Amino acid sequence: MSSEFAPRSSTAPVVADDDNRYKAVQAKLDKLGKAMDDAGLELEALQRSMHKNANDAGDMAQDITNAHLDPKFVALTNNVETALVGAAREVHMLWDIAQETADLAHETLRTHAKLYGALDDIRSNRREKTPKPGFFNR
Repeated sequence: MSSEFAPRSSTAPVVADDDNRYKAVQAKLDKLGKAMDDAGLELEALQRSMHKNANDAGDMAQDITNAHLDPKFVALTNNVETALVGAAREVHMLWDIAQETADLAHETLRTHAKLYGALDDIRSNRREKTPKPGFFNR
């Protein structure tokens, strides 16, 4: 197996901190959505590779049978095929979760912009200081 499916970075795609300013939240949501989109593409490639390898293992098991080798090698090779098919199925489920998370991140980004974008424009373009969010909720 090649290293093309190895994680590209050991750091989290989005920094979890307490910076809840509008633009910081927008940037975090955007970065999360893009990271999940990328993860989905990589999972899709991994699933295709697993299916190809499973098919190759099945062909190899047939070749071993045709060569009249010990049946235990046929059984072992068939087990590899079965394991790869099962793993590909699980990767597909993980892809579904990554896709759902990406969709939710993009939807949240749009909703956040809709709810707070105008307020941020007003606060950002004023010369006077404005109260922090929640100030009037006392």
